[in-house]
Amino acid sequence: MAPQDTRSKSLTEALVNTFGGYPVGYAVGIAVLPATTGWMQEDPLVANAAVTAVFAAASFVRLYVLRRVFERLGYDDNVVRLAARAWRLLRARTRGAP
Repeated sequence: MAPQDTRSKSLTEALVNTFGGYPVGYAVGIAVLPATTGWMQEDPLVANAAVTAVFAAASFVRLYVLRRVFERLGYDDNVVRLAARAWRLLRARTRGAP
C-alpha cells in the first residue's frame, strides 16, 4: 500500500512552493523582462507568449526540484523540522561527514 498524502504534507509542500516561487519568479523577471522590452513593443502577442513560457518552465523546474527534495529528505509534517533536517544534512556534507 502506498503512503498516504496527508493534509499537513500537502500544506507544507504548498507553502514551500509558494514562498520558494517568489525569489525564483523575481530572478527570472530580472533576467527576462529587460531583454524583451524592444520585442514587447514590436510584437506583443509573441513576446508575451514567450515570456509566459519562460515563467511556466521556471515554475515547472522549481516544483520538480522541490518534489525531489521532499522525497530525498523524507517527509516531516512540519516545515521547521524539514528545514532543520535539510540544514543538518547540508552541514554534515560540508564537513565531510558520511
